[in-house]
Amino acid sequence: MQVCAVIAAGGQGKRMNSNVSKQFLTIKGHPILYYTLNKFEKMKILNEIILVVPPADVKYTKEQIIKKYGFKKTIIVEGGKERQDSVYNGLKALPKDADIVVIHDGVRPFIPVKIIENSIEAAAECDAVGVAVPVKDTIKVVDDKSIVKTTPDRKALWAIQTPQTFKYDVIMKAYEKAMEDGFYGTDDTVLVERMGLPVKIIEGSYENIKITTPEDIIFAEAFVSMGLADPRR
Repeated sequence: MQVCAVIAAGGQGKRMNSNVSKQFLTIKGHPILYYTLNKFEKMKILNEIILVVPPADVKYTKEQIIKKYGFKKTIIVEGGKERQDSVYNGLKALPKDADIVVIHDGVRPFIPVKIIENSIEAAAECDAVGVAVPVKDTIKVVDDKSIVKTTPDRKALWAIQTPQTFKYDVIMKAYEKAMEDGFYGTDDTVLVERMGLPVKIIEGSYENIKITTPEDIIFAEAFVSMGLADPRR
């Protein structure tokens, strides 16, 4: 089975109030993107990794991430305007004989390897898989005047994360249809959902944070100190 990954790393760091793209911010001496790639590079089941970065970051990424850390499986591809455009570029760069594709955010370095493996196993059977965690808080649906309209049953609500893992032909068809229709979704699974295909949810981890704001850096530093970025976990 040919298993590949597409890592989306196109963040600009606006919510970080930083001029440095967030994937290159340093945590305990290493860029965030290093920790993420290191986990995927060490996974024997993965044959190839497509790393999608903004055109302006290609040279820096090659020199300061790929060459510096000796990553062998990772190939850099230029991203597009939106995340969906970037992931589509990554999918098109994959080997045509790819069977399974793992799509992951470059700024989620604390995903346990076991969960990635679980998503691959599930996608081999179910075609499309999203990693998610049960919602802890009560959720309110409000109207445009901030008046509560309804309170969904919390038992049915899950917060989606990445990785999101698919049979290659399923996700390619879903992306091609979305791009043809001019539809942009907030994640990859929604593109499969709109094709009328089922998406399996498997449980993720609350540690699998997406580093987006300055507050997240505090958690990230603690998580690295705790060994949560270790590719053996």
